[in-house]
Order: sequence, then structure tokens, then C-alpha cells
Amino acid sequence: MKILIPLSTRASTIKMAPVVQRLKAAPDLFQPVIVVTSMQYQQLHAVLDYFNLSSDFDLAIPNGDERSRLDRLSRLAHNLQTVISAAQPDLILVHGDSLTTLAASLAGFYCKLPVVHAEAGLRTYDKREPYPDEMQRQLTDNLADCYFAPTPAARDNLLYEHHQPEEVVVTGNTIVDVVKNEYQEDYQSPLLDQLPRGRRLLMLTIGRVENTGLPMERVLRTMRDVVETNPDVELVCPLAVDSRGYPLAERLLAGHERIHLMPLMNLGDFINTAARSYLILTDSAGTVEEASVFHRPVLLLRQNTERQEALFAQTARVVGTDPTSIQQAVFELLTDKRSYKEMLNDDGELFGDGHAAERIVTELAKRFINN
Repeated sequence: MKILIPLSTRASTIKMAPVVQRLKAAPDLFQPVIVVTSMQYQQLHAVLDYFNLSSDFDLAIPNGDERSRLDRLSRLAHNLQTVISAAQPDLILVHGDSLTTLAASLAGFYCKLPVVHAEAGLRTYDKREPYPDEMQRQLTDNLADCYFAPTPAARDNLLYEHHQPEEVVVTGNTIVDVVKNEYQEDYQSPLLDQLPRGRRLLMLTIGRVENTGLPMERVLRTMRDVVETNPDVELVCPLAVDSRGYPLAERLLAGHERIHLMPLMNLGDFINTAARSYLILTDSAGTVEEASVFHRPVLLLRQNTERQEALFAQTARVVGTDPTSIQQAVFELLTDKRSYKEMLNDDGELFGDGHAAERIVTELAKRFINN
């Protein structure tokens, strides 16, 4: 079975890598065809290289403000239809909530190909938050034929929306597979080695489009204030050098001896550094999932999240980008041991048990080959 897998973000590439590896490990059953559909060429291919994978098709569709989302959706759907004609896949496996995911689902629908959605069913039920991800995921779920829900809550969302129970399978989230595989008990790095005894490391990751500009500036200024008013705190902020926010981060963070602004880490370094941090501040929902595996509290720099499990388990809090909200939450977790302990996740399987990719590949074989 030839399976077309479109990838457009660093996060989706990381999450789909263990699935592709398992597909490639069964060449008598599967032939994965990877399509990269982003101008973030270096970031995506760095991830593919990390997992010893490579793309079969590269579609350089401009991102950001270079073209409107509607124009990009049209171009993506058209170019993906061309790839479908060339590759002749039997099935399309999409992931998450990106514009590419929606475009590939549309192309698959009009080409009368089965569409399988990994990480299906996540919801805020606010079509403008996160924008446009929430609606792109919902539309994809309406186009798909089979759903790999990462959690029971995601499955329940799909059943509530009248998707057929036999079409929905709870697999866990593949990011848990990745974290469990990449974590090293004896990990060392120059950054961690240079931290004096007694220092607490805070990790900050920020990069969503809606946080570009003033929201990001507020967050960066706030975190510099946090470091300056807490002498036992150090801040690490990995950020894409080619992002629009990097010059701003250089201006506001560079030059402070306890602030470490750096290019994006490779996957292993990021996971192992985050696992040894005291607290994580992020606007990435995927980082919420990663942190649940190594039991780190998360302050979410967004107004809402589709990873509701973390909110219910109280391992993550939504603080947005308001300086007062961020400062109060950080101060509480730095000074109140009880509050901090309450946010430590004792359930390491909040988002899965590390066997999601195995379940996905097993289900693909059972549903599309063995029948």
C-alpha cells in the first residue's frame, strides 16, 4: 500500500517520523511517500535528517504574508493533486491542523482516496482560537474516513460530532513515542554543565503567528524582568534564527549573563534540556504534550488550548501574553512549593504510553490491507 504523507511544520514532521519509520520497516506492506509542502525547508529537512528520513516530493509554497491563506490553500490543493497523479497513492495520511492537512484532505476527497487523520478530534470549539488551526482540524475531520484520536477525550469529541465509532481509534500521541525514545538519563550539555549549583532553569518557546510583534515583545520583556528579579533563575530561549521574532529577541534578551538565547536545538537536545528545566513557558501545544512525559509544569502563552487534558490534570495553565498574568504565575511557582508540586504530573500517560506509532501502523494494516 502506497501512503502519501504531507508534512508542512516542524512539529508535524517530528510527530509523524515514528509512523514513517514503522511503515518503512514493513516494506512488504507499505510504501510511504513523504511530501514536504513548506518554505521552512531547512527546519523540516533537519528533522527528517535527524530521523534518517528523506522527502519524495518538495512543494515550495510560500508561507506568512507572502500569499493569503486562501491563495495558499488553492495552490496547495492543486499541487497536491499533481503529486497524487504522479505518485498514485492508495491512501492519504494527514496529521494535525495545518493548512497542508486541510489541502491534502480536500485533494484526497476529490480524488476519491481514503483520508486518514492522525491526531484527530482535538477541540477548543472556538473557531477563532487557535486561528486558523481549530477550523482546519474540524474541516479535516469532516473530510476524513478514519480517525486516530490521541486521547479518549479526542475520541469523545468525534463521537459527539456523529462520526461512526468504528471509524475512531484511540492510539495515543506519537510525540510521547518520540520523547520516550529521545530522553537520556545521563544527558549532558554545555548549557547544563555551566549552570551553577542551585540555579533553576526556565525554558521559553514562542513562535505562533498570533504572538508575533507586540505580544511577543510583552512576553520577552516580562521574562527578562523575571530573570533580573530572581537571582537563582536562568532562562533558555531556543528560537528559529530566520523567524521574524529573532531580531526582537536579540534586542531584548541578548547580553544578559543568565539568559541563553540560541537557535533551535536539535530534537534530542531540546527534549533533554526541557526535561531538566524547572518550568516551561510556551505557546506550543505540542510542548504541553512533551512536558507531560517528563513531568514539567507548563504556562501556556495562549488564550485557549485544544490539549484540555493538561488543564484538567492541572499540569498546564493558560496565562496568555499579559505581563501581569505571566509574572504572577511564574512568581507563584518559584516561591510556593505546594503550588509547584500540584502541577507536577504523576501520570506519565496523560497523552499516551509511547506505542502510538505501533498502533497506527497496525490499524492501517488491519483496515486497509488485511480486509
